[in-house]
Amino acid sequence: MSPVAQFELVLVLLVAVVCLELAARWLRLPPAAALILGGGALTFIPGMPAFSLDPELVLVLFLPPLLVASAYFTVWRDFRRNLLGILNLAIGAVAFTTLLVGLAVHWAAPGLPWAACFALGAVVSPPDAVAAKAVLEHVRLPRRTMVLLEGESLLNDAAGIVLFRFAVAAALTGTFSITEAAASFVVLALGGVIVGGLVGYLCIQALRLLRRIRELEIGITTTLLMPWAAYIGAERVHASGVIATVVAGLLLGWYQHEVFKANGRRTGTAVWQVMVYLLEAFVFVLIGLSLRGVLQRLGTANDMAQTLGLPVLAVVGAVVLSRFAWVLGADRLAVLRDRLRGGDAGPPSFAASVVMGWAGMRGVVTLAVALSLPEAMPGRDLILVSAFAVILVTVLLQGTTLGVLIRLLGMGTVDGREEKMLTRADASSRVAATQLATVEALARDADGQIRHPRLLEQYGYRARAAQRFSQDAESLAGERHAHFDVVLAAVAAGRTEALRLHRSGQIHDEVLHALEHDLDLQELSAERLRDGV
Repeated sequence: MSPVAQFELVLVLLVAVVCLELAARWLRLPPAAALILGGGALTFIPGMPAFSLDPELVLVLFLPPLLVASAYFTVWRDFRRNLLGILNLAIGAVAFTTLLVGLAVHWAAPGLPWAACFALGAVVSPPDAVAAKAVLEHVRLPRRTMVLLEGESLLNDAAGIVLFRFAVAAALTGTFSITEAAASFVVLALGGVIVGGLVGYLCIQALRLLRRIRELEIGITTTLLMPWAAYIGAERVHASGVIATVVAGLLLGWYQHEVFKANGRRTGTAVWQVMVYLLEAFVFVLIGLSLRGVLQRLGTANDMAQTLGLPVLAVVGAVVLSRFAWVLGADRLAVLRDRLRGGDAGPPSFAASVVMGWAGMRGVVTLAVALSLPEAMPGRDLILVSAFAVILVTVLLQGTTLGVLIRLLGMGTVDGREEKMLTRADASSRVAATQLATVEALARDADGQIRHPRLLEQYGYRARAAQRFSQDAESLAGERHAHFDVVLAAVAAGRTEALRLHRSGQIHDEVLHALEHDLDLQELSAERLRDGV
């Protein structure tokens, strides 16, 4: 395919993405499900060129920015509070699923070497950050459940990839060491944390410098480069690119309130929203497009059903059941642990456990890792078909029914910790009080006379003041600047108070983002009116 034809194919896929997104909203389906089905349907259109994915390119192109986008909005306080639960899912559930799938495959296909069975288990074991985000953003869950699911999807890829690499090496060489695998995982994780922390720190310092010299476009470009810098940099030093990217994203999300001005935050957010939307959409369309190549490789559907039907069903069943078994078992062990320690924590919500067990969507990582298998790998065809089957079942079945399951279980969206925090209305009241105090302190001149009385009035004055300034802009330029300097000082004071409330744990990140959005709009409006734009 010529470069021009490749570009035309990208444009066709972009049109398909728009149409499929609209169809998903009309049919009330998760967009991920519609995009996979649509991508699969596109491959059978006459004249559509054959399509194959480079697994290394898929991982390095799509995974870093999508991981940063998820980590950026991760609530660090909730993430840290639930870290043990997240690691329980990200490492424990991945290892347990690998084990159970390996046993199920060896039962259904006894001739397959044990190492190949466990390699298949490692391929399908980690739920995917992209798939989870695409589905979870359309449902409402209690905060702790969301934190666990989103945190798990950020970290579990590293565990799955390490297990996969050792299983493939064992299948090809016949040797395996569990101590070597565990040590390798620790080294990969620590290396990823170090590289991610370094890249995040350098990015934040660069953004602070660019803020001072007012280079908006370069600052946004820096944030776009950061995910690949963290991922590729970590992979080059044989550390975990996934963990490095997540750490860098967490740092940027924590410090973005300080390193971005209002215009930079609003513009950067818009740029990232469009980029993430397109990347997520293309990931699922490409999964559907690559299905035809795998099917053609394996022959007719009848032959595939006879040779691979039972093992594939065993894999899908083991993937679903192993997650339920781990989640429910871990919850019961947590209750027993609390009782042995003398605690009085109530039993975990059975509804939450069921939802967490059902929310194990697989996606781009499972596909890319399966496609990266060497040709000499025993059972390669079975692993490829099983990977596709798990993706289709988890995204199409679990993803489309997750919202219905949540409603049937009657799960709420508020937990005890949220009730102890300030509401948005309370936080807005405190920020407004701080702004008013700043205006009152700055509204008088050295003689005690009020210079800006209308700043103390209600919102109606803003329209009258703007009209007055527009009628005599030149003679009132100085007064206009002084007027809006006070407004900007009030905005800065409000921002400081909002950050103080957040850093002291009195408001949640979502409340901070809402307050910050309002303050950004006030700042942009004041700067524009002060400069007469």
